[in-house]
Amino acid sequence: MKTIDFGNDRVTHNNRFIYPVGQRMSINEIFGFISYNENTLKSQYRKNMEYYLGKHSILDDPNNKTDNINNKLIDNKIKPLEDSYNGFFAGIPPVISAEDKNINKILQDWNNENSFQDELNEISKQADIFGRSVVFIYQGEDKLPHLTHSSPERAFIIYDDTVAHNPLAFVRYELDDTKNWTDAKGQVQYADKFYIFEGMNLAEDHITNSEGVNPYGLVPAVEFYENEERQSVFEQIITLQDELDHVMSQKANQIAYFDNAYMFMFNITLDEDDDGNPKFDFKNNRLIYAPTVDPNSDPKVGFIQKPDADGMQENMIDHLQKSIYENTEIANLRDENFANNASGVAMQYKLLSMQNKADSKERKFTKALKQMYKIVFQTLFDNDSQREQWSTLKFHFTRNLPDDISSMISAAKNAEGMVSQQTQLSLLPFVKDPQAEIEQINKEKQENIKNAQQAVGSLPDYLNSGEDDDKSETE
Repeated sequence: MKTIDFGNDRVTHNNRFIYPVGQRMSINEIFGFISYNENTLKSQYRKNMEYYLGKHSILDDPNNKTDNINNKLIDNKIKPLEDSYNGFFAGIPPVISAEDKNINKILQDWNNENSFQDELNEISKQADIFGRSVVFIYQGEDKLPHLTHSSPERAFIIYDDTVAHNPLAFVRYELDDTKNWTDAKGQVQYADKFYIFEGMNLAEDHITNSEGVNPYGLVPAVEFYENEERQSVFEQIITLQDELDHVMSQKANQIAYFDNAYMFMFNITLDEDDDGNPKFDFKNNRLIYAPTVDPNSDPKVGFIQKPDADGMQENMIDHLQKSIYENTEIANLRDENFANNASGVAMQYKLLSMQNKADSKERKFTKALKQMYKIVFQTLFDNDSQREQWSTLKFHFTRNLPDDISSMISAAKNAEGMVSQQTQLSLLPFVKDPQAEIEQINKEKQENIKNAQQAVGSLPDYLNSGEDDDKSETE
């Protein structure tokens, strides 16, 4: 753990901010964390985003070539790699449900109104690129909780120094890139109070609400992270991407070189003007002219060539591409050889590393989602028993790959009697709300019974006479 040299500010090896439990930060200490975020962490965040967008370092390389052949090609593997992984993890929205049907109804309505499934997809994408994403909850004008995600470039959570490292405060700020970090302005949110700051001035926040009180009773922000190290999924392969860009550019340079290769003419005499100069533009036509190199040799015409390294370059490109996917543990779903083997078991082996990576991320996201809904439920419901229902929430993630629906239905049928009906239905990715599906099934059963009873009551008398005769004989 490092000291930031601003009061009691600390930062861990995985770049989590730590402050003593039960204490309020001074404005200097708040700016200590902002300084570290701006001067140490932001450069990596921005570099990651630039590489995702295809703005690689080769574009800044100087042009030192005298022949002006200096191609700068970018073969961006990072963006499709990240998009494939995020689609694999969050392309199918997770099923989120509560045990109590009334609570579940309110939960699903809140998720829909806040477009939470789309929001979660963006949170997952941001966590892949930056290593973390910060979600904060706020009260809307409708007096209901809402949420949005924020880039870690301008927002962070400070944790206490206990073993559990519980959230102590949430800081979000604004800063013009042309100004110094001491000019930042923003908000600090504790579990009980909100504060605002601008420059070195700190005061209670009476803008968010008149009393500056936190309505949730909890720090209203949650950190979603890709891994415990808070590292991007592609941060370790940036040097491989740089080398791939370099090799591709060199290959383009070589092609351009052959297009511009010099021609030579030996022991051949061209027509001359009155001054005895050949009638030919040697410079613009790239010709080396030597009419009398060796009187005893035959005329010779050709091109000056350097050794062809095409095979070596192709091997290097292939090696780099394989290394990029191997080091990120993400399968290259676009590889032509990927789908050659139709065996389901073989396919599972090819996806095993990526599946393990996604499983680890799912556990961390599930933990963060529970904390997020714990905050949301504080103002979404009116009484304590309802607010505690966050602990009953269930989250079911489904990996986004082509599936055999009939096999999935068979698997769900085979689970009958072994698990609850809600868990059984959650195995089907096209069932978005298992609890609502159970209610619909029960409703249809009741309607079928009602229709059957009505059908029996409408039978002609002669079809019911047998039953009446039996009764009379008994009497």
